[in-house]
Amino acid sequence: MTTQLTYKLILADDHILLRDALANLINKFDEFSVTAVAGNGKEVIDFIESGYMADIVLMDLNMPEMDGYEAAKWLVKNRPAIKIVILTMYDSEIALIRLLQAGVHGFLKKDIHPAELKNALLTVAGGDYFYSNHVTVKLASLFKKNDQNQSNLEKSILNDIEIEFLKLAGTEMTYKEIAKAMRLSPRHIDSYRDALFTKLEVKSRIGLVIYAVKNGIVSF
Repeated sequence: MTTQLTYKLILADDHILLRDALANLINKFDEFSVTAVAGNGKEVIDFIESGYMADIVLMDLNMPEMDGYEAAKWLVKNRPAIKIVILTMYDSEIALIRLLQAGVHGFLKKDIHPAELKNALLTVAGGDYFYSNHVTVKLASLFKKNDQNQSNLEKSILNDIEIEFLKLAGTEMTYKEIAKAMRLSPRHIDSYRDALFTKLEVKSRIGLVIYAVKNGIVSF
């Protein structure tokens, strides 16, 4: 008699109704069991450090306190055996590039069919990577070698300092306060701001915030 292998999964999303509904759905899959639910990336780390076992962490990209991107970086560094799947509303180029850089194993839109979710989890649990057809086409298009796509790729690759600045630009903090929070001089902050104006082809702080929201860097 063959025993069914059950993979342990930690689920993180700050929207409680969605998280609970998703946990109930996944627990109906014979191959998976949700062992813990979290509201942000920090709670995921707390669960793991307190002894909770997980084969896969499935989490939202945008969460308070610690988002999916930062949690993924911690997991890759500290628990490399755990597979990471990001479930998000966003499929922008910048989100895809950042998550690839972080080392995630799968990237799924929240509007996918339950059968695709199950297939994705089984694929990742088996040691492979899973990206939906839509995401694969988007990535292929992004990496095509021509001048326009090269420009798009360059825009999509933002470093950690640029990402942090964009997150803080979406708050009510002044540029001076942002400089203090980032431990940089106001002159350096002005330099980053002006460089991003040029790189992202926007003309104001509002433009930076709109770009950050559209690309899943910040959410409100």
